[in-house]
Amino acid sequence: MSGYRIERWCEVYAPNVAMLRLRLVQEGYKVLQWCDQPESIYVNHFHPEDQTHWIISGQLEITIERVGTFVLEAGDRDFLPANTYHSARVIGEEPVLFLIGERKQN
Repeated sequence: MSGYRIERWCEVYAPNVAMLRLRLVQEGYKVLQWCDQPESIYVNHFHPEDQTHWIISGQLEITIERVGTFVLEAGDRDFLPANTYHSARVIGEEPVLFLIGERKQN
């Protein structure tokens, strides 16, 4: 079992990048802000650290090897354990803006 999971946005307000960045820092993540243009693709790969992707705007499709394919939209967040093979692509005509939280395994 990969341990990959998603939290869907269920607030009535739009995601606020500063608020989400603060929350990630408080959770112990090193935070990067990233933007990918439509049709951007990342081939299957893994990271040596735990990651979380928190979508601010746009849509990101992520495929987790042996788990499935998921679409993350504004406010959605995933949790990607270290060494989990995955690929991703921007879907739709809008760039995807998101925060990447990285944290070494304990």
